[in-house]
Amino acid sequence: MGRGKIEIKRIENSTNRQVTFSKRRNGIIKKAREISVLCESSVAIVIFSSSGKMSEYCSPNTTLPKILEKYQNDSGHKIWEEKHERLSAEIDLIKKENDNMQIELRHLNGEDLNSLQPKDLIPIEDALQNGHVKVREKQMEIWRHHKKNEKELEDEHKELTYLLHHQHLAMTGKFGGLELGYHQARGK
Repeated sequence: MGRGKIEIKRIENSTNRQVTFSKRRNGIIKKAREISVLCESSVAIVIFSSSGKMSEYCSPNTTLPKILEKYQNDSGHKIWEEKHERLSAEIDLIKKENDNMQIELRHLNGEDLNSLQPKDLIPIEDALQNGHVKVREKQMEIWRHHKKNEKELEDEHKELTYLLHHQHLAMTGKFGGLELGYHQARGK
């Protein structure tokens, strides 16, 4: 008895879809292994499930990069070239930005200024003035913080001195009275 044909469409039930995916994935990998062994062919399969999990198979006599390289050479499709060109362009752009920043840093340090026109010096002067203002503001902030700490320490010192003085007076008064009483009693 033969198997019935099923309509090829998305399986709506997620459990049934996962079971079907697992069975068919195993079946396709089994078929790839069989054709690889029976016909001594190079086979590579990469399967991604809907959840993003990857399954793969590659013939034992080769590797996936070798198969992709052969595919690229035989088909004329450049798999990596477009991405490589984009990355190279991005690297070139970043190198230019880096070079420009290095030049700007040298200018801010007062180096290579002779090559600049007077109009090019204006933004550098502005940047230095802004930097100078920020440094002054930070210095003032630190100075105010130190002054505040100094004032707090002085106030604390005055308070402790005051308390110590009152304790000394209280102690002197108690002992002074005892000494006075002792001397008086002795003198009688």
